[in-house]
This record gives sequence, C-alpha cells and structure tokens, in this order.
Amino acid sequence: MKRNISIIKNFNGEKIVLIKELIFKGRRNIDWTGVENYLKQYVGEIIEIIETKDKIYIDTNFIDEYAGSQYTAKLKGTIAKAKANAAQGIPELIEIAVNKRFKENLADKHKKNAKNGWYRYNSKFALPVFNEQENIVRYNIFNSELIIRYAANNKLYLYDIINIKKETSTPLEQ
Repeated sequence: MKRNISIIKNFNGEKIVLIKELIFKGRRNIDWTGVENYLKQYVGEIIEIIETKDKIYIDTNFIDEYAGSQYTAKLKGTIAKAKANAAQGIPELIEIAVNKRFKENLADKHKKNAKNGWYRYNSKFALPVFNEQENIVRYNIFNSELIIRYAANNKLYLYDIINIKKETSTPLEQ
C-alpha cells in the first residue's frame, strides 16, 4: 500500500512524522475495522529506533490493541481521527521514537506476554487540516507515547500508541 509520509524536523530539531493525507475521515465514527485491516501490512516487520538502536517487532497483538484497547474506545473527535490516521506512519513513528523509559509489569493479564516489563517512548506526528476547497492549510502536530512490551523471548514488541495530545503550539503552515 502506498503511503504518503515523510520525516521532518521542527524549529527545536525534533523529528515529526508528516502524514500528508487522511485515509480515515469523519469525526463521529472511525472505521476501526478498516484501521485494523490497514495495520495488517506491518505484521512481521522489524523496525529499528534511530536513537537507541532497539529493534521493535510488530505482531498481530498490536493490531488488536491499537484498534480495540480501552484507551482507543474512549477516544472521541480529533484525537480518535488522529490515532486512526497515525496508523499510516507506524514504521516512522517507531524510527523517530525518543525518551526511552522502563516500567515493570504489574498486571496479571500481561504476566506472560510482557514478562520482562514495558518500555515507553515519545514520538510526534502531524496531520493535515483542509479548507472547504480540500486544500491543505496547515498541519496539526500531535505528541504520542509508544508502548513496547518486553517479552519473555527478550524481544521488544509494539503494543499500542497512547496519550495522543494535540500540541497547542503553532501548527506547521503549508
């Protein structure tokens, strides 16, 4: 599937995944099944984080969690649309991830699949904002947190993307 994605830097030198089109539209009802189907193209990929050289694996558990987590179920409006469309830039969001931090696994339900705990990284992406003529007028920037499970096989697996927040700073002008 062709993806219209690039990586740019903001004024602070931070990398941002620039997603140039919205394939999941509508604020009210996001087609999460469509998002799941889109994400299937990444299953089996291994993506390296530039900053840490960590190799992140993508498996089917990620698809289920990304579209079906409690976090996703609570999303509404702009943030739901942002998470749905961020699916287009998953490999790049992993590549530019920064600020690695560890957290022990405390949940019984993850005793097996996250035996060694969790890592969190920060990543940024930008989505276009259109005018009535369907021309891009700017890009809104979003901060997000990648949740990586540290499995018993000592591999790192992308688990979900959470804590998506729109930056209140000046958006990227077209």
